[in-house]
Amino acid sequence: MDESQPLRWLYFDLNSYFASVEQQLQPELRGRPIAVAAVHTDSTAAIAASYEAKAYGIKTGTPIWEAKAMCRDLVVVPARHQEYVRFHHAIIAEIETHVPVTAVCSIDEVACRLMNNENSRSAVEALAGRIKAGVAANVGVCLKSSIGVAPNRLLAKIASDMMKPDGLTILEAVTLHDRLCTLKPGDIPGVGRNMEKRLAAAGVVDMARILSLSAREARRVWGSVWGERLYWLLRGADLPEVATQRRSIGHSAVLSPERRTPDRARLVVRRLLMKAATRLRRMECRTSMLVLTVKGEDKTKWSHGQRLVAAQDSITMLGVLDGLWQRMLAEMPEHRYRQVSVALLELTPAAEAQLALFDSGSSIGAATEARRLALSRALDKANGRWGRDAVTIGHDASGATRSSGPKIAFTRIPELAEFSE
Repeated sequence: MDESQPLRWLYFDLNSYFASVEQQLQPELRGRPIAVAAVHTDSTAAIAASYEAKAYGIKTGTPIWEAKAMCRDLVVVPARHQEYVRFHHAIIAEIETHVPVTAVCSIDEVACRLMNNENSRSAVEALAGRIKAGVAANVGVCLKSSIGVAPNRLLAKIASDMMKPDGLTILEAVTLHDRLCTLKPGDIPGVGRNMEKRLAAAGVVDMARILSLSAREARRVWGSVWGERLYWLLRGADLPEVATQRRSIGHSAVLSPERRTPDRARLVVRRLLMKAATRLRRMECRTSMLVLTVKGEDKTKWSHGQRLVAAQDSITMLGVLDGLWQRMLAEMPEHRYRQVSVALLELTPAAEAQLALFDSGSSIGAATEARRLALSRALDKANGRWGRDAVTIGHDASGATRSSGPKIAFTRIPELAEFSE
């Protein structure tokens, strides 16, 4: 292993982010076990837990009814995603005053590439201290973080997970092998339970064995070029990041009990599609596949997609969704639904798609598509100016069914504009 590899990456990971934001906004919750939930029902699961709640074994994914049994004093807080996005931007701005942010990895994680004049051990210790102090002073004292520093971005992320909460871990090349051997295969980002089983089947059950694999063996065990890439990354090589391209847009909603009937659930899923369609147009893309997924209260699941000529307007997509919904009603015996979601797949830049020339099958004429797209853009403009649901198409904008705004997947941060859509 090349012991001259410098410290090149700093990885900043906020601890119990959603719960910490709630404790920052509500001082009475500080020091108390809290769980953040998507909806007001015990049948949902925690999407975040404070460290006080984690001490009772409560974690992301724990059903609320179970979490309440584990901790009598648990406080369940409804999620406020717009606040989490607002704090996210404030934190990014604060970090930028100390070091440029190279990549926003998720709502609560960023990576920063270090230059030669800021990557000595003493320099990164001082930099990490300034970032933590700046976030506490200028964003909120409850926003704790763990920071990892290493020769490449993957190792820096691994390092950030090694000391929580409020930790700083520096993985230098000279001690890298020994430090990694203290970890488990599951500590490598992307190695989940299924991959651990695959590794075990190949006789790879600990980090020492992973580090002993040759590049060719790693590629064979992982079953892809990622194994060979991982071979070099775990040895400190600072490889270029693999460029990724957005392939889908999706929205989902866990339904509160009063919204689980077919009629009410349909209104929700239509609204989710309208939100996805607005995002599609803002990205200047088209979609050629729409997928509807419905989960029943009895844990049954229905998911099917339908192709369409590269579309960008809401009216065309709503027509396809209605067809899928009717098919779901006919094929799914459960008539109480727990969750609905829509996804737009096979995205292409709008400039690369051509309008259909003739009405045929699932296509529409060029003039019809142009009118529908103009109407969709007019709706976007009206709702952007007058607020979410100022103008709607076939979904109820009343308080009983109105969405509380976009939800955050940790790998996708909603734009602030989405909260007015």
